[in-house]
Amino acid sequence: MSLRLRMRQALPEAMRARDKVAVSALRSALAALDNAEAVPVDGSGPRGLEQSPVGVGATEAVRRELSERGMADIVRAEAGERLEAAARLTAPAQADRATRLRAEAAVLMRFLDGPDPEAHGFS
Repeated sequence: MSLRLRMRQALPEAMRARDKVAVSALRSALAALDNAEAVPVDGSGPRGLEQSPVGVGATEAVRRELSERGMADIVRAEAGERLEAAARLTAPAQADRATRLRAEAAVLMRFLDGPDPEAHGFS
């Protein structure tokens, strides 16, 4: 089963369990995967009505397809960003936010090879 599919299946489960940390992490990671597959916008600028494509599906663009490795790299980067942000939050008033970021990173790392963020080079 693909990484994206496992994450999509885990999202409603996390929502039913009212696991705010998991819901936030999964939504964010799934959005990052969707964004990575978006087709880049060409710089040709706006066209007039007379230059618009015509017909069913004429304006549809084929999205990029990420490999499993590409998806894993994006999820790993999302976890890494959370761990890095948590490491920068050193003030006592920011302890709760840092704890939440570490918990979100742990949720994402569970979908990769191992559950331990340190095993993937994050600390």
